[in-house]
Amino acid sequence: MLALGLMSGTSMDGIDLALLDTDGRDRLQFGPTAFTPYAEADRALLRRALADAASLSDRDARPGALAEAETRITALHAAAVREFLAAHPAEARRLELIGFHGQTVLHRPERRLTVQIGDGARLARDTGVDVVADLRAADVAMGGQGAPLVPAFHRALAAASGLALPAAVLNLGGVGNITFLPDAGDPLAFDTGPANALVDDLMLERTGAAFDRDGATAAAGRIHPGIVADLMRHPYFAAPPPKSLDRNAWSRAPVAPLSTADAAATLTDFTAASVARALAHLPAAPGVLVVCGGGARNPTLMDLLAARLPCRVLAAAALGWDGDAVEAQAFAYLAVRSRLGLPITFPGTTGVAAPATGGVAFGGRV
Repeated sequence: MLALGLMSGTSMDGIDLALLDTDGRDRLQFGPTAFTPYAEADRALLRRALADAASLSDRDARPGALAEAETRITALHAAAVREFLAAHPAEARRLELIGFHGQTVLHRPERRLTVQIGDGARLARDTGVDVVADLRAADVAMGGQGAPLVPAFHRALAAASGLALPAAVLNLGGVGNITFLPDAGDPLAFDTGPANALVDDLMLERTGAAFDRDGATAAAGRIHPGIVADLMRHPYFAAPPPKSLDRNAWSRAPVAPLSTADAAATLTDFTAASVARALAHLPAAPGVLVVCGGGARNPTLMDLLAARLPCRVLAAAALGWDGDAVEAQAFAYLAVRSRLGLPITFPGTTGVAAPATGGVAFGGRV
């Protein structure tokens, strides 16, 4: 089944698109990928929506900027899909399904609440393609963390590429998440802590830039180990998995007195320290840690990870993976699994009591 995955992550930089032909199990045939960046006005709207979502208790409510943001996010995704399919007409004729993540604006699994804005029914109508959306909600309603969702795909990807196990896959978007792949048995997965979100927000506030390109600002600064140690005392890091967190779980207040370079260096090292702490929760040491997401393109962060971790650290590209597209590919894969009634979350990945399927289907063909 040919599916198109759409991912707009907690970094809020834009929309990743990826085609995947799969049986939802072990067959993976990769197709074209693309990225559609958000304009600064769109990112500003999303930041207002995040602030307005902080007090939500009803996942269907859309107060403040949330209604406008949902309409805008859906329209942007529809336009990105149409442009992508126009560029790939042969694949467009075969496309059966879209996996639509939406934009997470609140994640409070301890309250059985997770909110991803994006209108799946509207996206299906506007593209004429069937859509599977809202892939986290069922797991959270059953007592799971609703995250990470990608481990089922990580397992299939590792098998398809012949990755030696045990191994781990680390995604560094706004929030970090890790999947441990044992040499036998089911994966273990959880959120590691902040990835790019804190540094991205720092750079936006201090310089107007959306992120620390190539880790250059952090590379020019001095790490303050005492601040990193204080940040690492947060009880989240000692809590056993499964566990997940919201993008805004940490404040930048501890680095407020520092220069921009020192603040970026310290927060970047905090991300590396949180990953190192996460490895202590794994049942065995991985032989290799494969890094995906925007963090893999930050050489300063990659060097800090290599210095802190007791295993080889590789960027996904070193294995021939498209590290920027892995999550979009995963949502294509999960959409197919959802349509086939296969589980997408598991006790070891979200803490749900039993393997569970999820997602809401919307028909796009008339």
